[in-house]
Amino acid sequence: MKKKLVAALLCGAMTVGSVTVYAETVHAEGDTTITVMASQDWVYDAEMELGKKFEEETGIKVDYQIVPADQYYNMLMTKLNSGEGPDIFGGQAGAFDIVSQYNVEENAVDLSDQPWVETYDEFAKEQTSVGDKVYGMTYFDVSTDYYVIYNKKIFEENKLEVPTTFAEFEEVCQTLLDNDVTPIYEPCADGWHQTMWFTEIGGKYEDLVPNIVDDLNNNKIKFADVPELKESLDQLNDMAQKGYFGDNYLSDEYTDLLMYLGTGEYAMALEKPGQIPAIAEASEGTYTAEDFGMFKIPLLDNDVLNVHPVGPSRFVYSGSEHQEEAKQYLEYIASADSVQYMIDNCDKIENLPFEVGQTPSYSDETKEFIASAEKQGTVFQDTIKYLNPQWTELTQDIVSMFIGDMTSEDVLNAIDERRATQAEAVGDEAWK
Repeated sequence: MKKKLVAALLCGAMTVGSVTVYAETVHAEGDTTITVMASQDWVYDAEMELGKKFEEETGIKVDYQIVPADQYYNMLMTKLNSGEGPDIFGGQAGAFDIVSQYNVEENAVDLSDQPWVETYDEFAKEQTSVGDKVYGMTYFDVSTDYYVIYNKKIFEENKLEVPTTFAEFEEVCQTLLDNDVTPIYEPCADGWHQTMWFTEIGGKYEDLVPNIVDDLNNNKIKFADVPELKESLDQLNDMAQKGYFGDNYLSDEYTDLLMYLGTGEYAMALEKPGQIPAIAEASEGTYTAEDFGMFKIPLLDNDVLNVHPVGPSRFVYSGSEHQEEAKQYLEYIASADSVQYMIDNCDKIENLPFEVGQTPSYSDETKEFIASAEKQGTVFQDTIKYLNPQWTELTQDIVSMFIGDMTSEDVLNAIDERRATQAEAVGDEAWK
């Protein structure tokens, strides 16, 4: 069934602030509210609708506290360290990061005995576990990733072919710009999106630099020692300097991506393929879903499909007075009905990491695109120690590079400095 724009809006992340979701049903045993704290864009409206259904069935209210991405980690750790954490807190998965960043062995509850664990994807389980204990639930579509979504009609009108090298990609961008079409919608204001151009091509870095993952993780080399990483940042900066992101990219917001691609004002954007039907709906009849395609991120002539098996996850706070109610909530959203509801009502979610008999919503084009990839590689933020925890700072550094306050070398050195600080804080032997 074709998804409508209302589904995209239902899926969209809530605006900054605290939103309490509740129905009029009051639990017979009292008025219980659990808090779910998460970073911006981690909780979709479809999940909040499930929160309403959850209260109708249990009497337990759900208060979703959504925090701007650039403030979230500091605010969360302040709450956890002060003993005032939310009942459920959001955090990026990653077998290493959940220990070094969130200290889940102390701050989260062991969820290994929960019913949904039996249906939980094995890799997702591994990335939210410490040893044999499961501490979190990834509630995000990790089956597809962000690719370059492009407007086929605009390409045809300008006699353009899908690029396979960075030079070809720049030729495409320049042709579009010369014909009054802004090549790429790149929303920098949200503080997370632009960094993906650099980190998502981890598989290409591994192709070009043998042992790069092990060498970085064992502190044998630094980011600043790798010319390919500098070249990648330089190419990204070149795109900004040549005007391929338009005039307002520093203030552009992710929530406007559907609209701008739907109008045809922009020809491309980094986005998940599940959003294509919503882009078509936003065009109000100008385009159909078949008018959009996808190709790999072209930096460094990339030919490796990016795979991103780690995503925003939910953890029950060890200091919560409502641990059982919080566990009930996680069990509810991982049920077969809830998983299918998320797939049917959120364009960003084509599947979730559970095996509960759901029907994913992959388009034929998405299936063909993924199947056609001869090589796949995991994104750098999932494989490199101490990289994902500094996402906000790295994103700010990339903006500083765009405006001329930092060079690509400065950005890489800053990554290395932050990695060293984090490694020393946890006593990593490789940094001693």
